[in-house]
Amino acid sequence: MAKSKNHKGLLKRIRITKSGLVRHRSANHKHLRSGKGGKRLRQLRKDPMMSNPEAKRIEKLLFRRLRGRAQSRATIKRNPTPAERKAAVAAKAAKKPAPKAAAKAK
Repeated sequence: MAKSKNHKGLLKRIRITKSGLVRHRSANHKHLRSGKGGKRLRQLRKDPMMSNPEAKRIEKLLFRRLRGRAQSRATIKRNPTPAERKAAVAAKAAKKPAPKAAAKAK
């Protein structure tokens, strides 16, 4: 029986993260941007990860299982919002012990 080979064209267009998610680049984002609206360009920048049904199709082209393909997007580390940053700083300040009195001079 012939050896199963990876799809080389696909391998050039995607990256597989350590957690098994598939990163890709959105189409229509490279050139001719002046004809596209700002909202459309912002949306093209979002979410470089592939959805689960598409990742399943890619598994068949690569002849391998992707680790953690079924994991939810909530587990992916993301940048906190400004409100979340303020809450984290406030929580850290509340945990911080009071400063110790200055050491006695000898």
